[in-house]
Amino acid sequence: MTSIKGSVAIVTGGSRGIGKALVEALYQRGAAKVYATARDPRTVTHPDAIPLALEVTDPGSVAAAADQAPDATILINNAGVLLNASFLDSSIDDVRREFEVNFYGPLLTTRAFVPLLERNGGGHILNIHSVLSWFTAPGVEAYSASKSALWSQTNALRLALRPRGINLTGLHVGYVDTDMASGVDAAKTSPHSVAEQALDGIESDAPEVLADDLSRQVKAGLSADLTALYPQLTAPR
Repeated sequence: MTSIKGSVAIVTGGSRGIGKALVEALYQRGAAKVYATARDPRTVTHPDAIPLALEVTDPGSVAAAADQAPDATILINNAGVLLNASFLDSSIDDVRREFEVNFYGPLLTTRAFVPLLERNGGGHILNIHSVLSWFTAPGVEAYSASKSALWSQTNALRLALRPRGINLTGLHVGYVDTDMASGVDAAKTSPHSVAEQALDGIESDAPEVLADDLSRQVKAGLSADLTALYPQLTAPR
């Protein structure tokens, strides 16, 4: 079992939204130290957090962050971007940017921090996915694909890291009351609730956490016919 109390955590994208809630929840559960990263570390407002500059798509920036957090025992890959990129109508640069941040970003940070976690006696990684790992819709095509790829990455790394004493939890969420979902008119889960469920998952070494009804509903429907998720496929052309 992974203990939050006394741990040293690093939270990417730790200045707002779910990341900020995670920083607060980690301290509430007795974490000894929390590094909160942001492109501009001045945006980290928690009084006890240690701000770190980090651009997750830049290997040099990732390596510098690892050098500054050598005592880490928990890595939380939270940083992400949603550009509403369409496969057919948006620029390839926007599509590529979503993959660079949402897929390659966590991969770079994981590769940089795994040796530290292992050296510090093992540890835990939390990757924040999305209900859109399993479902897509117009306007979120590239985001959904990047999160689906991250889900696959998590599944592979979970197997690779277990023999090295490192557990990996994947967190799936639907609509959360953050800036990213500000334009969505639907029921939203609070960042605090998501953070608490995420830390429960870390402490119980759960391989997966489904943080809301929408995530649970969509995952349960994956074994059904494809038209259950995409009823428009049955409509006349």
